[in-house]
Amino acid sequence: MTASSFDQQAWLDRIGYNGSREPTLGTLHQLIFAHSHTIAYESLDIMLGRTPRLDLASLQRKMIFGGRGGYCLEQNMLFREGLRSLGYKITSLQGRVVRGMAIDAPRPAIHMLLQVDMPEGSYLADVGFGNLAPTSALLLREGIEQATPHEPMRFISVAGELTLQAKLRDTWEHIYRVIPYPRYDGEYEIANWYTGTHPDAPYQSNVIVARPGPNRTRITMFNRRVTVRHATGEADRRHLKDEAEFRSVLRGEFGLNMTDEEIRTCIDVMERKGEKGAPHPFFA
Repeated sequence: MTASSFDQQAWLDRIGYNGSREPTLGTLHQLIFAHSHTIAYESLDIMLGRTPRLDLASLQRKMIFGGRGGYCLEQNMLFREGLRSLGYKITSLQGRVVRGMAIDAPRPAIHMLLQVDMPEGSYLADVGFGNLAPTSALLLREGIEQATPHEPMRFISVAGELTLQAKLRDTWEHIYRVIPYPRYDGEYEIANWYTGTHPDAPYQSNVIVARPGPNRTRITMFNRRVTVRHATGEADRRHLKDEAEFRSVLRGEFGLNMTDEEIRTCIDVMERKGEKGAPHPFFA
């Protein structure tokens, strides 16, 4: 990938960012906030039979020019190129998702993360973890409670891997363990093929969408269930009844540029194969 192949201005326009382009920590915080609030986490192409593509041209065509979102690998691949174009030094990492599981669960490394090396230290940047993606950069140091525009977060060490935790109400809940070794893009292609095609992965059968909302809220959609969680921990939930409500939420609340036919296909797949109960904690 070359710097000239990435359309920096189109990306910044897409996320509504018109601030400083100096590669500072303050700029990084603002870029994470703008990107995560604009480009929704979603995996709906997989329901439509389209395994996500991770080449830069496809990522830009889909998420910048196509008005769509993406899941972790797509989101962080695109964000990485945006940061590189501004002069940030990036190390590509992977994580083991343990949301709703034991903190030391033997999990595969299928989540993409970014380490941004700054004069102030090394920071985590992640715009691709759905309902709990950090909305600012986080210093990669254990034992420090760090404020974000949403939940307080911290890292604790588990067998040599820093585990990201979020404080929800009065409880620290773990999210993923960070593997502290650089990764090659080929390893992301392997993870992408697994998550995009394996029958046990949740993405082929379920409508999964999320993004941060206003006033420190987070909005998540899992099949017919739409949840708005407030900073206090309380949550408002509603269930979508018909195709018109799906169109309204996907286009209006998540800003997804999807055709009627695409939305109708996702609903059909969900009704035939989707989970009927409460969402997995990954997506609750």
